[in-house]
Amino acid sequence: MMPSVVPQRPNRSGRAGSISLAGYRWLTRARDKAFSALSAGAFARYGRRSVIQLPVRLSGESRIAVGSDVFVGAGSWLQVLDGDSDEVAIVIGDGTSIAGSCVLSAKRSINLGRNVLIARNVYVADHMHAFSHLGKPVLEQGIDRVGAVEIGDGAWLGQNVVVGPGLRIGRGAVIGANAVVLDDIPDHAVAVGSPARVVRTLAPRPADGPAS
Repeated sequence: MMPSVVPQRPNRSGRAGSISLAGYRWLTRARDKAFSALSAGAFARYGRRSVIQLPVRLSGESRIAVGSDVFVGAGSWLQVLDGDSDEVAIVIGDGTSIAGSCVLSAKRSINLGRNVLIARNVYVADHMHAFSHLGKPVLEQGIDRVGAVEIGDGAWLGQNVVVGPGLRIGRGAVIGANAVVLDDIPDHAVAVGSPARVVRTLAPRPADGPAS
């Protein structure tokens, strides 16, 4: 005899949960898109279809240029320190994705190229805290070692990466999780560790053509 098939009763709680989550996602997307559209005029530039997720911490947004199709995940902090210049200090190139809980802090210049991928909890600054005065809290010593930072097109920074001032991470470079970058990283290099060191250079495939 064929075993009898007992019809399954609809899982109403499961269906309700799916509907609730779909509604939450829709509301979140709508909120973030609305915030992005309404705040775009406060930035130096703000490209089409770019989204900054809430919550976000912003300062000096008039000196921040955001390209098109950029995503900045929730919990991030984009700041330009007070200064006399009105020039753009932070540039986020077209198609760049910043996962969330990341910090971009600029006194002079941070330039992220196109299609850069940044994982969670990444810290990028073009300056460091001064700490040489004994007996004075670091909080009161200001900053030093200011130097422009450039991250090339198509680079990937893994989770918890720290990028210090005055350096360049090359195009297509890959920085492993938890690395601390204190020196330049060449194009198409893989770097890991603290301080970060190059462990491999990515060779182009025949279809890619020569690396440039």
